[in-house]
Parts: sequence; C-alpha cells; structure tokens
Amino acid sequence: MQFDLLINAIIAGLMLGAFYAAVTAGISISFGMLDIVNIAHPGFIVLGSYIAYIVNAQFGIDPIVIAILALPVFYAFGALIYGIYFQSFEKRGQDSMRGLAFFFGLLFVTEVGLIVAFGVDYRSVTTSYVGGSVNIGPMEFPLRMLVPAIVSLAMFAALQLFMTRTFIGRAVMAVSQDPQALELMAVDPTRIKRIAFSLSMATCAMAGAFLIVIQPVLPSSGREYIGRVFAVCVLGGLGSLPGTLIAALLIGVIESIVTTFYGPSWAPAVSFGLLLLTLAVRPSGLLGR
Repeated sequence: MQFDLLINAIIAGLMLGAFYAAVTAGISISFGMLDIVNIAHPGFIVLGSYIAYIVNAQFGIDPIVIAILALPVFYAFGALIYGIYFQSFEKRGQDSMRGLAFFFGLLFVTEVGLIVAFGVDYRSVTTSYVGGSVNIGPMEFPLRMLVPAIVSLAMFAALQLFMTRTFIGRAVMAVSQDPQALELMAVDPTRIKRIAFSLSMATCAMAGAFLIVIQPVLPSSGREYIGRVFAVCVLGGLGSLPGTLIAALLIGVIESIVTTFYGPSWAPAVSFGLLLLTLAVRPSGLLGR
C-alpha cells in the first residue's frame, strides 16, 4: 500500500512539475535571459486564467484552445509593456532592479482590476476531462493534471526548438550574454529583447489556462507562485530552459511526496531547502553557465 502511495505521489509530482515548468517558462526568458525582474508574471498568468474562464463560460471552448488563440494578444501586450519598460529604465541606463517597482505596480493593478471586475469568488471552467482519470494498475492519472502536463511539455519543446534552431532564438540567447557583439552583427538588441519579452508574456496565456483547469482561481492566486517561479528559475540555472524543466519536475515530485507523507505545510520548506542546498554546492544552478 505504501509503495502504491509513493508511485502515485511521484506521478502527481511529475504532472505538477510540468505545470510549474509552464508557469516558470516566461520567467526563465525574462529574468534568466534578459535580466528583467518581472514580478508581475504570476499576475498575468491569472489574467490568462480569467480570459479562459470568460470565453469558456460564454462559448464552452476548451481553456487550452482559448489560450492558443490568445497567444498573439499576450504577445502584443508583452511588446507594449517592454516598450514602456525600455523607455523608462533601460534607455536611461537604470539598474534592472529599479524596474521591480514598475512590475510590482503592474501586479497590483492587474489584481485589483480582476477584483473589481469579478469579485473575490473562486472561478472555474467546464471541460470534458475535468473530473476524469486514467488508471493503469495502481497508477492514477487525473486528466485535469495530465492534459495540462502534456501540453506544457509540448510548449517547452517548442520553446527549446525555437531558441536553438532559429536565428531569433539564438539571438535571444546571445543578447543575454553579449549585446555589443550582437550589434556588431547588425542585429538590434532592443528588438531582440522586445521579441523575447513578448514571448515570455505569451507563455502566460498557456500557463493561465493550465492553472484554471487544475484548480479554481481568484484574483490573488498568482501570489502563491511568485516565490516558486523564481526558485525554479534559479535552481534550474538562469537562462536555461532545460534546466528550468528539470528543476520544475524535481520540485514538483518533492512537494508531492512531502505533501502525501508529511502534510502540505512542509512542502514549501523542503522545496526551498533543496534550492539553498543546490546553490550552496552549485551556485549557477543545475544547468547554469
């Protein structure tokens, strides 16, 4: 019985970790590659959840399909935010930490706006697979976790292919290391950063859909992920998407096992303890340069 419980805890942790990876993907790009401390990222994820909720309630469309359709909107929103950030901070040579107040303000405005529009009640979506599960022997795969996990891994694979196989993707990785060298190749670093930040914002649409499929949301739901997304990003290694995925899966499994056998109150302490231990041994993170 204990073995079956452990197996199911690991399975649940892997699915949870895949969700954490989707939530952290944008931070891995904006913070890990561009050194932009977008603390409002979880708030934009919740915004994506509410967009999925509105369209699902009106038309019955699957939240993940809604998120895919909303990708261009979030991408354009990211370009707008980066334009403001660039004019206010980067263009003036301000330290990146000075933009922290700017993104904190965006987080606050987003949360308050959602409270005014929808109140503080939990919102959820209706899909054909929420509540269902796939059972293989003693192993159980809840579809509300399995479907987001599979799509999340597909999204990560697409991001990694984009970063490693396209010119713009390689330019994004280059701008995080040496923007002056990029200029010598007649590439505008500001344009590349705008594309990268917009891409990081587009991931919020997908992560928001995953979030509201997994659990009901309310405007303040993003707060519980602020520390976790930065922890996963740092643990995996700044700027490393594969490292982010490995760290997210690792934290997901550890949290699930600790929650199953010792209670949910211990899960965050163990996860962040792992982060501190890893950074003490390897300060650059699991796959950091």
